[in-house]
Amino acid sequence: MATTILHSAQAKSIGGRDGRIESTDHVLNLELTMPRSLGGRAREGATNPEQLFAAGYAACFGNAVIHIARQVKVNVGDISVDAQVELFMNEENLPTLGVALQANLPGVDQAQAEEIVEKAHHTCPYSRATRGNIDVKLTVTTDAAVAA
Repeated sequence: MATTILHSAQAKSIGGRDGRIESTDHVLNLELTMPRSLGGRAREGATNPEQLFAAGYAACFGNAVIHIARQVKVNVGDISVDAQVELFMNEENLPTLGVALQANLPGVDQAQAEEIVEKAHHTCPYSRATRGNIDVKLTVTTDAAVAA
């Protein structure tokens, strides 16, 4: 079975959690800092891997929601996805990630919104990559006020 690559991205980390990252096309060029909660100095204006993962997952999941909504011919309006990524020590004392995704689909009834989000979770590349590896909690709302 042939594999067709749809897109490829590459980035480099220099200096680990307290260094910087840059993409090969130089569009992404960010300073990193170790959060104080991990014993770091939390330099102002710098980010961390958990924020980057949260941003990537939220964007990818949001697009999966839009894709599924289009397939079932439902106008989801201005959807939003909030991703919270937590780093914690598991029962084996190993650093582990957990994710909470809150998807808001304003103007869609709750049952239909939940069905769309569940299907999106099944198809989203980030969800598929993490399935069975980290806990992902889904919350679905349909509040028009949250979308702004």
